[in-house]
Amino acid sequence: MITTIGYTAEALSTGGGRDGHVRSDDGRVDLEMAPPKGLGGSGEGSNPEQLFAAGYAACFHSALQGVARSQKITLADTSVGARVHIGSNGDGGFELAVELEVVVPGVPADQARALADAAEQVCPYSNATRGNIDLKVTVVDG
Repeated sequence: MITTIGYTAEALSTGGGRDGHVRSDDGRVDLEMAPPKGLGGSGEGSNPEQLFAAGYAACFHSALQGVARSQKITLADTSVGARVHIGSNGDGGFELAVELEVVVPGVPADQARALADAAEQVCPYSNATRGNIDLKVTVVDG
């Protein structure tokens, strides 16, 4: 539960959802949407899964950096990649699964894993989805 709101993002979807347009209130996000080819669409626009992947990757990366700072660990050239999968849940609906690839160069593997595990505990996306989607976090040496 949020005790103090620090920021609120706002966006509007028009024209049909997956086959329409999305725009944030400040105009920084302004995208045509189209279902991906894998779901029978044209693939000629962005889609919710891409936006979720971008948001999750950036959010988790910030959490990783924050955890490292709090432990007085200097990181360089780190990256977080996200793959968001969508598929049938077998009951007529759809579900998501996420794979994160965390690259932490120059840090021992056990320490990099501990940083990623700690980031997973503080990342707002991880906290919002924990127990609701399958999440796989892989840590690789850069």
